[in-house]
Amino acid sequence: MSDDTVSDDAVLVERRGRVMIITLNRPDQMNAINGALSNGLWNAVQELNADPGLTAGVLTGNGRGFCSGMDLKAFARGEDIGPMMDFIQAGAEKPLIGAIEGFAIAGGCELALSCDLLVAAEGAKFGIREVKVGLFAAGAGLMRLPSRVGYSKAMEMAITGDNITAEEALAAGMLAQVTPVGGAVDAAIALAERVAKNAPLAVAASKQIVKAASQGYDEAELWEMQRPLQAKVFRSNDAKEGPTAFAEKREPNWTGT
Repeated sequence: MSDDTVSDDAVLVERRGRVMIITLNRPDQMNAINGALSNGLWNAVQELNADPGLTAGVLTGNGRGFCSGMDLKAFARGEDIGPMMDFIQAGAEKPLIGAIEGFAIAGGCELALSCDLLVAAEGAKFGIREVKVGLFAAGAGLMRLPSRVGYSKAMEMAITGDNITAEEALAAGMLAQVTPVGGAVDAAIALAERVAKNAPLAVAASKQIVKAASQGYDEAELWEMQRPLQAKVFRSNDAKEGPTAFAEKREPNWTGT
């Protein structure tokens, strides 16, 4: 059972121990991105970032798919999705694991690529299809796919607009796991709970360095980035708690401070 569940209509938030579960909740519209979903997701991620009692998050979608991309009717009405674009650009400060059932298409694929790890059900489809309607994937999909699936597969997806399956995505390195249909959320939560056993500040710092390395920062730049993170983490209360708990043969009580 969950510790706490909060409904914001278009986005649901559940706390389970040190893990936040964020659910896109417009199943009748295939979780297409409108103003309410954009704001709800932004608010949920800010809560995840700010709460020292949370170490990791899971992002998923209600219904038969993760997210189908932009709600074109909402776009035509002028609804503001700026917060969603801000999230796609910045991501979450703490590890965020995407749980994909059915599909993550167009902006939905770009939203999935904003997660740090992805778990998908068998047969789930991923694609950036914008070229098929005279556009291109302007939500960082073109920037992030090469590091997730390699140059050739990223180029193929970008200029054909064709989807790939979860099995293809796993083989290319885009996914951490493929599960039976209906199992993606449970697998993502289990992975997040493994992450949440560790010290929050250390986890967040580790994520930041690995992400920067994957984005092409050279080693000298990474050393410079690491220095203030190391100072913060190694002087933290949790850095004292970890060795103390080990010596006392007990589980550590992380505070994120």
